[in-house]
Amino acid sequence: MRNCGVPLRGTLFKYIGVADTIIPNYAFRIIYGGVYLRLRRFRLSAVCALLCAAMIFLPGRACAESAAESAQGDSAPRAALLMEAETGQVLYSVNAAEKLPMASITKVMSLLVLADFIDDGTLKLEDRVAASSYASSAEGSVIWLEPGEEMTAAELLEAVIVSSANDACIALAEHTAGSEAQFVKLMNRRAKSMGLRGTKFTGCVGFDAEGHYSTAEDIAVMTAELVQKEYYRGWLLTWLDYLRGGGTQLLNTNKLVRTYDGILGGKTGTTDGAGCLTVCAERGGMRLVAVVLGCGEDPARFDRAEELLDYGFTGFEKYTPTVDSRELKPVPVTRGESPEVRPMVSALGECVIKKGRSSGVKYSYTFVEGVEAPVEKGQFLGEFLVTLDGTEVFRSDIVAAAEVPRMTFGRYLLAILGELVSF
Repeated sequence: MRNCGVPLRGTLFKYIGVADTIIPNYAFRIIYGGVYLRLRRFRLSAVCALLCAAMIFLPGRACAESAAESAQGDSAPRAALLMEAETGQVLYSVNAAEKLPMASITKVMSLLVLADFIDDGTLKLEDRVAASSYASSAEGSVIWLEPGEEMTAAELLEAVIVSSANDACIALAEHTAGSEAQFVKLMNRRAKSMGLRGTKFTGCVGFDAEGHYSTAEDIAVMTAELVQKEYYRGWLLTWLDYLRGGGTQLLNTNKLVRTYDGILGGKTGTTDGAGCLTVCAERGGMRLVAVVLGCGEDPARFDRAEELLDYGFTGFEKYTPTVDSRELKPVPVTRGESPEVRPMVSALGECVIKKGRSSGVKYSYTFVEGVEAPVEKGQFLGEFLVTLDGTEVFRSDIVAAAEVPRMTFGRYLLAILGELVSF
């Protein structure tokens, strides 16, 4: 993942003195002599005045921190990350690679494995799924399945997504893989195939256990894929629903479903060892994933995630790099039927940059000095790099636009004869 964001630490001090500038939509916590003041969306002139007054009337030292790092003590997440979902660019991160308990965010991977069964036709939404005694004995968040009770796969999936039902998740795992243990093997295999090097599962629901962990960066990747599943979309956005003809209430544990503009869904996680949240939202064609792990009291995780999303939507925008064809000069080829090969940028796509900074984007083209035939189409010839303020925001290989066969003796002789005839 690439980090093209601006670290939030010390942001307040950077902007002090800039007239009529509004602090972005995240809170600052000013700690001065044991007095805590929370400020949100104040003009900087007011902030400066407040700081000066504090320096006059209160003893001690004053400092300010941005909202993504605002929490001290119980409300501070142990890890946090903000990622643009389509490009994978990281806009903000703290301890994003630290392996931590993830609680019921585990079910994001469970849902991805179940999606694989749905996509290949093994699991159909109308299939009847019977609960085993083991599934029915699950504790924590449950829909009180009885041994032998049947529900459709769709009903159980909704229970997992909306209310994080552990018994429903285990029932689906057993139905598709034969046992929870076999299902967990599929979860770990899926994690490996996705390149999630900081993630390991010992169960499908998320109870704290040794050897069961993930990282904020891995969870962001899982979440970005989850929200792409169209058949999950409606349930991810459901706030309240009922099963058993109204007898069982499903209440979404993700409060941002009701309150955050552009929300696409997410997953909460709560155990003794983890207070976690992963959420995805989209505005103006930009899709962001915010992850917070190891939060304290329940409101903190929603506040921190919302502040991260606000930081991304207010401070960044999508940008499409352009290629200057004049920079793509032919690369020399030795022992080839052609003395040179035409280069091309292999792939172009969008990236994310700081809002309003497109004029500061820089491009660089680097090439190998030359290549020896045969040259294959698509063979590496160099790199196309896009930066902003010295930070990489986009990179692509420069490759051969066509093949160049190696010159054989026969072809060389024909070329000489051709030149003689033309002479």
